[in-house]
Amino acid sequence: MTTRYRVEYALKAHRRDALIEFIKGLLAVPFVLHCQPTSTNSPKSLENMATEAHRRYKEIMQDIEELVKDHIQCDNAGTPERSKLRFLVPSVGRFFTPLSLVKAFEIQDEKRAISSRRFVAPSFNDIRLILNTAQIISLASLDGPIKLITFDGDVTLYDDGQCLVPSNPVIGRIMWLLEHDLRIGIVTAAGYTDGAKYKERLLGLLDAIKDSTVLTEKQKHNLVVLGGESSYMFRSAPEHKDLLEFVPREEWALPEMKWEKEEVDALLDIAQASLLESVAAMNLPATLIRKEMAVGIIHSEGGKFPREQLEEAVLAAQKVLELSEVGRRLPFCAFNGGNDVFVDIGDKRLGVLCCQSFFGGLKGGQTLHIGDQFLSAGHNDFKARMAGTTVWVASPTETVACLAELRHHMETNHTKVAA
Repeated sequence: MTTRYRVEYALKAHRRDALIEFIKGLLAVPFVLHCQPTSTNSPKSLENMATEAHRRYKEIMQDIEELVKDHIQCDNAGTPERSKLRFLVPSVGRFFTPLSLVKAFEIQDEKRAISSRRFVAPSFNDIRLILNTAQIISLASLDGPIKLITFDGDVTLYDDGQCLVPSNPVIGRIMWLLEHDLRIGIVTAAGYTDGAKYKERLLGLLDAIKDSTVLTEKQKHNLVVLGGESSYMFRSAPEHKDLLEFVPREEWALPEMKWEKEEVDALLDIAQASLLESVAAMNLPATLIRKEMAVGIIHSEGGKFPREQLEEAVLAAQKVLELSEVGRRLPFCAFNGGNDVFVDIGDKRLGVLCCQSFFGGLKGGQTLHIGDQFLSAGHNDFKARMAGTTVWVASPTETVACLAELRHHMETNHTKVAA
């Protein structure tokens, strides 16, 4: 029993989202009771099955919607321990807005035929997309509440290790957001002190901003890049040779980010020792990279690390740092970058908060962060949930779809108000 527990925890617990698993478990009940997994059903009986499953799924979504409202009320009243949702899902975080889960379910059910499935129960991805749509609906109006959208880079705006080329459809979506006075932040783990490096990664978008005849001069400066999670800020500047201008740290860093260099170096030393230990233990063909605010390992031969080895190195570094004195004082992020492992000083919670502060003190309920890494360990978008609302995507294609969905609801709501 002990061995099985260790295996389940070590290999799977950190790869689950507790709220999604909770909802998945609730939806499994009507699926089991109402699905008809046989090949002899008539079209009429299958239609009745889908109707009943849809009704039951919708009831559950209504119940969860009410749980979220209660959770928000308890947090706002300073009595988080009274939240029933927190009792049912102890690790659940903060919600900045209510979630229109019933409406979101109906939208996704029409797209994914969730109620009509007889053999495949509502899945992790079904629920993830329902939550995404519910969050987008809650933010969608042309005059607010959404004021800021922050993005991860790799696997969110572009494929892993690639660049934002002019043909990427996300560029048009972001340009529309800028045109409507939304602020944009790209909060990425890539940590460069030189704006030319970010220009290379984001050239398609930066060129589109520079060449736009629609955006005002102010709107052309409403994009920032925050690199190394929360270490370096650059602002879009079409007049600059790199199309980005460096923003001095004192203009955007939060008071809690005034870290001593000795503390930073001490944390990175511990992280470096842990990574080198993992390299030796697993005989990895890895090269160590040490930066001012980060340390990591990359493949020294241009090959691909197995996922399990990356996660082992991440979890080992995270645990060692959590047990260290300096790791309890300084925020850090240990994460699996897809084919590398890095430990950064700071995290995306701070990155998003810095963007909010820089653009005039925006709030969590006015902010949407879009990223692909939201699992509890080794995934650097996870802590962004503490700073604002979030959407969890699995590819750049999903990001484009989410932004299209956001625009649709913003324009629809605007039409309703005008009428």
